[in-house]
Amino acid sequence: VQLQASGGGLVQPGGSLRLSCAASGIIFNINAWAWYRQAPGKQRELVAAITSAGSTNYADSVKGRFAISRDNAKNTVYLQMNSLKPEDTAVYYCNADVRTVVADNVGLMNYWGKGTQVTVSS
Repeated sequence: VQLQASGGGLVQPGGSLRLSCAASGIIFNINAWAWYRQAPGKQRELVAAITSAGSTNYADSVKGRFAISRDNAKNTVYLQMNSLKPEDTAVYYCNADVRTVVADNVGLMNYWGKGTQVTVSS
């Protein structure tokens, strides 16, 4: 299973970006998705998460500005980021709990995407 994130870039403060992360490989279902971010010199932090039932949670710093969603048919998760601030600058990583083939059985594995850079600057 591989996760491929895209959609990062340079945006001015107050602007918007939409990140996508698509999973590929042998996938029976994806239980939960999450977006994390890591700024230079800081620890990786959870930004947003969504369960298979569609329940979401967000870091306090992004509540009301970011929205996570998923398309189960496409094995894809999105992060709509609005009203971006310079402090949102970071590498954003997607993460997924995937039910896949593990040692000839079906099991739950956790995967990370490679990350996409988001830079908010004027």
